[in-house]
Amino acid sequence: MIDRDAYCRELEAYLCRKNDGHLIRIVGPAFERVMGWADQGVPVKVAEAGIDRYFQRYYKKGPRRRPVRIEFCEADVLDAFDEWRRAVGVSLVAAEDPEGGPPVEEPAAAPPRPRRSLKSHLDSLMARLTVLRGSDKLHGIHDDALDRAIRGIEPLRLRAEQARGDERQAIVQALDAIGTELLHAIAQAAPAPERENLTAEAARELEPFRGRMPADAYRQAREAALARLVRLRYGLPDFSF
Repeated sequence: MIDRDAYCRELEAYLCRKNDGHLIRIVGPAFERVMGWADQGVPVKVAEAGIDRYFQRYYKKGPRRRPVRIEFCEADVLDAFDEWRRAVGVSLVAAEDPEGGPPVEEPAAAPPRPRRSLKSHLDSLMARLTVLRGSDKLHGIHDDALDRAIRGIEPLRLRAEQARGDERQAIVQALDAIGTELLHAIAQAAPAPERENLTAEAARELEPFRGRMPADAYRQAREAALARLVRLRYGLPDFSF
C-alpha cells in the first residue's frame, strides 16, 4: 500500500524544487486532492511527470508571476497516469475526486496533442537516437544496441511515406519490435545495482494494483513498467505510434 503521508511529502518537496525553492504546503483541500491520486494508485514518478508538463506550459507563458499550486497540475497528472496505465496494462482503482479550494490563479489548460505522420515519427526517432549515440548518457556501453535500432528504422522510413493499410500496420509492428529489443538490451547491460533499483521501483508502482491482477497480467505489467523506467532513465524516445 502507498504510504499516504510520505507520498504527499515527496510531492510537496518536488513542487518546492520546481517552484525554485518556494514552499507551497499541500494542506486542506489540496491534501485531499493529492490523497485522491494516492488512492487511485498514481505512482509518485508519474505524478512528478504530470507536474513537469504543467511547468513546461507555464514557462512558455513568459515570466512566472507566482508559485504554482499542486491543484493546477491535476489535469496533467491524471493525463500522465492514464498514459502510464495504458502502457503497463492496468485498470483504474476507483476513488472519489475531492473538491478543491478556490485557486489563486487560473491554471493553464492542457493543449491537444498534435497528430503527426508515421514518417515524421520515424524521422524524429532517428534524430533522437543519433543524438543519444553521440552523447555520454549511455556511457558507450549500449552503442551496438543503438546502432541496431537505427539500422532497423532506416528501411522503415523509406516505406512509411506511401504506406497504407496492412503495410502501415506492419511498419508499426516492426517499429514496436525494434523498440522492445533496444529496451531489453539496455536493461540487460545496465549495472546490476541500477537494474535492481529499477525493477524494485516497477514493483512499487504496481503494488496498488497487484491484488486485483492475475499472475500473468501482473508479470506483463511489471515488464512494461520496467521498460518504461529504463526508457526514462536513459533518455530513450518512445517508439510507440
